[in-house]
Amino acid sequence: MNEKRLPELRRAINRHSHLYHVLDRQEITDAQYDELMRELRAIEGEHPDLVTPDSPTQRVGEAPAAGFAEVQHSRPMLSLANAFDDDEFLAWHRRVADLLEREEFEMVCELKYDGLAVALTYEDGVFVRGATRGNGRVGEDVTSNLRTIRSIPLRVLGEAPARFDVRGEVYFPKSEFRKFNEDREAQGLQTYANPRNTAAGSLRQLDPRNTAQRPLDIFVYTIGYSEGAAYDTQWDTLEALAGLGFRVNGNNRLARSKEEALDFYHEWLEKFEDLDYGCDGVVVKVNELDYQRHLGDVGREPRWAIAYKFPATQVVTQLLDIRVNVGRTGSINPYAVLEPVVIGGATVKQATLHNEDYIRSKGLLIGDWVVVERAGEVIPQIVSVVTGRRTGDERPFEMPTTCPVCGRPVVRTEGEAMSYCTNPACPAQVARLLEHFVSRGAMDIEGMGGKTGVALIEQGLVQDVADLYYLEKESLLKLERMAEKSASNLLAGVERSKSRPLSRVLVALGIGHVGSEVADLLARHFGTMEALMAATEGDLAAIPTVGPKIAASVVAYFRSEANRKVIDRLRDAGVRLADEARAEPREQVLAGLRFVVTGRLPSFSRSEIEGRIKDLGGSVGSSVSRNTSYLVAGEDAGSKLADAERLGVEVIDEEMFLKLASGA
Repeated sequence: MNEKRLPELRRAINRHSHLYHVLDRQEITDAQYDELMRELRAIEGEHPDLVTPDSPTQRVGEAPAAGFAEVQHSRPMLSLANAFDDDEFLAWHRRVADLLEREEFEMVCELKYDGLAVALTYEDGVFVRGATRGNGRVGEDVTSNLRTIRSIPLRVLGEAPARFDVRGEVYFPKSEFRKFNEDREAQGLQTYANPRNTAAGSLRQLDPRNTAQRPLDIFVYTIGYSEGAAYDTQWDTLEALAGLGFRVNGNNRLARSKEEALDFYHEWLEKFEDLDYGCDGVVVKVNELDYQRHLGDVGREPRWAIAYKFPATQVVTQLLDIRVNVGRTGSINPYAVLEPVVIGGATVKQATLHNEDYIRSKGLLIGDWVVVERAGEVIPQIVSVVTGRRTGDERPFEMPTTCPVCGRPVVRTEGEAMSYCTNPACPAQVARLLEHFVSRGAMDIEGMGGKTGVALIEQGLVQDVADLYYLEKESLLKLERMAEKSASNLLAGVERSKSRPLSRVLVALGIGHVGSEVADLLARHFGTMEALMAATEGDLAAIPTVGPKIAASVVAYFRSEANRKVIDRLRDAGVRLADEARAEPREQVLAGLRFVVTGRLPSFSRSEIEGRIKDLGGSVGSSVSRNTSYLVAGEDAGSKLADAERLGVEVIDEEMFLKLASGA
C-alpha cells in the first residue's frame, strides 16, 4: 500500500531539507526533491487520516489566525548586559572571576545576530510550539509561521529529551532580502527598510502563507529547558543541538582565556559586514553550565554572559529643530527633529536628547550639522556637532518655562537632570500613564486603546488611573464612536483586570525604575501593597538587585499623597493588592546572623541564597571576619574557606543552611 511508503518519504525529505537548509549541502536536484514532495502530498491526499504534524507538507497551509495567543516561557528569556570596549569586557571578566574565585575559565564566543529571538518547544522529538521573546516571560504563539522556516526541524534527528525548548534567532538573509525587495520593486510594491524589521514583521503575519513567501532562516544557540537530558557545558549543548538537526552557527569558538575571547571579537570586527546576516557584536558566555547556575542573574540579565557590541553606524545630517513632549511622570523630554537620513537600513527622523544638560554638554544649536548613530542599531542619538559647518544662523534651545500641554509652570529641582510639569492632572501625563496602565505587560485591559483614553480624559471621565474602575456604561455611551458592545467589552476588561497579580499592578503604576523584573521581586518579598508602602529605603536596598536608585524612587512614589489616594481608590474598587503566596511575612529565623557564601551550591545561585538569607533576617558579607556567623561553602570553595578555618568561623554546606533557614 502507498501509505507504507509514508515514513520512508518523510525521512528522506527531512534529511534532504536538513542537508540543504542547515548544512548547505545538496545530494539531489531540486526537481528530484519536488518529486518526493509531490509523491508525499498525493499519498496524504488519499489518506488524510495519516497526516501528522511533523510531516514536511504541514509547514504551510493553516488558515489565517485571528490573533496571537500568549505563551508562558518555561524559563525567562533574559536580556544581555553590554560592553562597548575592551575595558568594559575585561571588567565583566574580572567580576565573574571574583565570583567564581578563579582567574581563568572557559568561555564560548558566539556572533550576536540582529534578528528576532524565539523559543521552540519539542515534545517526543516533534516541534509543537514556537513563541516570540515578548517581555521575556510571556511571548506570542507564532507556531504556524515558524513551521514555514525550512531550517527548523519539525522532528529532530536521533534521541532527544522527552520535552525541551530551544532558543534561537530568526533572521532574513541579506542576499535574500535584496532579492525580495527587487521583486517587490518590479511589481510596483513598497520596499522594506531593513532585514531585521522585515523578519520581525514576517513572523507576525496572521497568514502563515505570507510568511512562507519570505525566506527566513534561524540560528539556535541554547536549550532553555529540558526534561530527561543534561549537558555540562554550553559547548556540549551547541554540539548536541547540531546533532539533533538544528542550525548552529559554524563560527562559534571555545575560548580558554580572556585574550582568546578578545581575539575573537577583534577578528569579527574586521569582517562582520561580509556575513549574509545582520550582526552587531559578539556574545561571550561562561562555558560551564554549573558555573552559570552559580553566577545566577541580576534583574533580567545573566551574570554569566555579556554582549560585546560593535561600534554603532554613524552618519551626518542636520538638526532641524528641538521639541519636547511630556512623559507619564511629568518629565519634559526634549527630542531632536532631524533631516531624514538612512542609518543601517532604517530611516531616522528623530533622536533622543535625554534632558537639558545633555543638550548643553553636546553644545547643540538648532540648525547644526550633527553626527547621528543608532546605538545597538536601535535607538538613534546625536554623538557630536560638526562645528566646521556652522553658518551663524544656528540658534540655542530654550527649555520651556510652562508645560506645552497644560500651560502650568515647569520646574527643575536642584540636583535633578529633568524638568517637570507641576500639574499632576496634566492631560499629557494622565494620557501617557493611562496608556501604560492598560498595556499588555501591566493591567492588560482589552478594548482600551490610546484614542479611547484621550477621549475619556477630554470628557472629564478619567483624571487618574483609578477612575477607570468607576466608569459607568451610560457615560461611556456618550463618547464618540462608542457603541453598546464596545462599552460592555471595555467594562468587562476593566473588571477582569482587578484580578491581576500584585507585580502587574506595580508595573502599571509607572513607578520610576520599576519594570516587570523589579516589580516581581518586590511583590514576592513584601507580599502586600501595604507592606511595600511602609518600607524604608534601607528595607528596599537590602533586597538583592534592588539598588539605592530604585529604593529612593519607590519610597518617593508612595510618599506622594496623590499616589496614596490612587492606591486607596484601587483597593476600594476591588483591585488585587496582595500576593496570597506571600501575604504573611516570613519569620526572621536568621536575624542577627551574618553569612558569607563561597563556592558553587547544588540548588542556589549566589544571588538566590543571599536573597534567602536577607529575606529571613540575616545579613551577608563579602569577606570572612571574626563577626561572621557562618561560611556557606559549596564546591570549589576558595580562599574564604581557609580564612574561616583560620578565624574559627563555622563552615556549613547547603543542607545545613536549609536546616537553619527552616528554624530546625
